[in-house]
Amino acid sequence: MGAALSDGVRLSEEQRLDWLRLIRSENIGPRTFRELINHFGGARAALAALPGLARRGGAAGPARICTREEAATELEAARALGAEFIALREPDYPGRLQMIDDAPPLIAVRGKSNVLDRPLVAIVGSRNASAAGVKIAQMLARELGEAGFGIVSGLARGIDAAAHRASLTTGTVAVLAGGHDRIYPPEHADLLEQMLVDGAAISEMPLGWEPRAHDFPRRNRLISGLSLGVVIVEAARRSGSLITARLAGEQGREVFAVPGNPLDPRAEGTNGLIKQGATLVTSAADVIAVLEPILGRGLEPPPAREPEAPVPAETEPAADERARIIALLGPTPVSIDDLVRLSQTSPAIVRTVLLELEIAGRLERHGGALVSLL
Repeated sequence: MGAALSDGVRLSEEQRLDWLRLIRSENIGPRTFRELINHFGGARAALAALPGLARRGGAAGPARICTREEAATELEAARALGAEFIALREPDYPGRLQMIDDAPPLIAVRGKSNVLDRPLVAIVGSRNASAAGVKIAQMLARELGEAGFGIVSGLARGIDAAAHRASLTTGTVAVLAGGHDRIYPPEHADLLEQMLVDGAAISEMPLGWEPRAHDFPRRNRLISGLSLGVVIVEAARRSGSLITARLAGEQGREVFAVPGNPLDPRAEGTNGLIKQGATLVTSAADVIAVLEPILGRGLEPPPAREPEAPVPAETEPAADERARIIALLGPTPVSIDDLVRLSQTSPAIVRTVLLELEIAGRLERHGGALVSLL
């Protein structure tokens, strides 16, 4: 029993386990998950195909596939914590988040999930925040909350925590870089519990996952993806908040920045964003003025994708086709359309070879349908 990506359809318990098994298996991220589901017509068929894909892709050893027992254990442990897994395209999945091209297939949500239905604004900034930065983050979060917006941030020290605390009663959302049982920083566990009374916490990471440095940019795409816009309060020249701003721009979200003293290194990033065209913000009214027209247009659906017929299991690229496609790949990202054209093979064959390479750990997917060889 598999399940394809269908709008508004709830997964059965068995399908949810299959989805969890697939996304927790080795070398499978959100883009690969979607390719596999589209290619094979469902999660169970994709799981059955993984060993053959890895072998043909040149994997050094057998692919590690999440077992049903492991998935069931995680699902049960998540529910014991009060977290429920929501699948992409299910009715409760946040509408704006599903519009990004690397939306997580499953998110685990704790707290009041209905806060995710509200218009959301992200407020992020320096961990080493100034007193003035904390004050304006609190003011913006409080006023935006009173105006009906939910506040999204990353539960980090400094600006993030200030924004969460100021919107506790109006609804705030923490996007976690680790599992729901591995809160970072640990001293914010009590703050998170307060947030869950009227707000929520979400994570795409497995239970037990301790966040590492490269998990934070991955989390940041969800902070911006959930939101209508992102407000950067303080950010140094090299800052995770600037990554969130960049991702917001790529996702078509509004980018706002609070100006700061040119002599303060924490203002270097925000002042730079304003020079690059970010909306200058000194009050919540500046944010609301930009977002109200967007709200008036309503939620724009993601671009319609042509449904792909599942590829028959016996369809396997010929050796010369596989060799031609691999020869065209290198460390520089190339578009899938170019691979189809230059290899003179069908899109289905190209997609199959790319899946083989990816499950074998030899391919990286980038935004904009670009791929490169590792």
